[in-house]
Amino acid sequence: MMGPAHSLSGAAAWLGAGAAAAWFDRPMPWPVLVVGALICAGAALAPDLDQPSATISRAFGPLGRGLCTVIGKLSETVYNATRGKGERPRTGGHRTLTHTWPWAVLIGAGFSAAAVYGGRWAVLAILFVHVVLAVEGLLWRAARVSSDVLVWLLGAAGAWILTNILIKPGNGAEWLVGDPELRYAWLGLPIVLGALVHSIGDALTISGCPILWPIPIRGKRWYPLGTPRFMRFRAGAWVEVSVLMPLFMIVGGAGGVYALDLF
Repeated sequence: MMGPAHSLSGAAAWLGAGAAAAWFDRPMPWPVLVVGALICAGAALAPDLDQPSATISRAFGPLGRGLCTVIGKLSETVYNATRGKGERPRTGGHRTLTHTWPWAVLIGAGFSAAAVYGGRWAVLAILFVHVVLAVEGLLWRAARVSSDVLVWLLGAAGAWILTNILIKPGNGAEWLVGDPELRYAWLGLPIVLGALVHSIGDALTISGCPILWPIPIRGKRWYPLGTPRFMRFRAGAWVEVSVLMPLFMIVGGAGGVYALDLF
């Protein structure tokens, strides 16, 4: 799928998670719901780090392009080192390592550890990166015609405000875990969810997605899971723009309303 659909699906997924948490009597404080939705919207773009032309590459200028080049090469290397006998070698890493569940778990655990041990400044950095990506994804039309510096300033301001809200007692820094020593540990959850939602979204398209790597399926370690062939579509097709994106907005809105107990 395209960047805007990925970001919308990420935000909707976290708002849906907020509704589920409320259903199971562990409601999210509103800052957790808002911060998590923005992080998840940004994280839903991150698996495309393996593609130099992706939104995440453009979002951070030369630094983003350099990181995408490195991750793309790493993904290509891992694919070629672990591919099965029936799988052809590749010269690019797109839709390989960063589109798998181990990557999602690893990256989420890493950000959780950074938030716990790095404290406020680590949280600020995590929010800055993901708010910038969320702006690039959710407000892509405006972001494309504005300067990168303006998007970065918006991301920095949003991260600063949200971090200062989150740090206040009762606003959710210790949500889910409850241990002051593990405050902010939950920040890895929307990152894991965003990465998984991205891969599931790509599984709906023609090429499918090897989400379950390294579990072998039909003799392939990089088996591209997906819906039945007749249900798949090309990225940017009308079904993505006219059906899925409105559906994500409806589901996300309903989830947010339930999570906040507005009715």
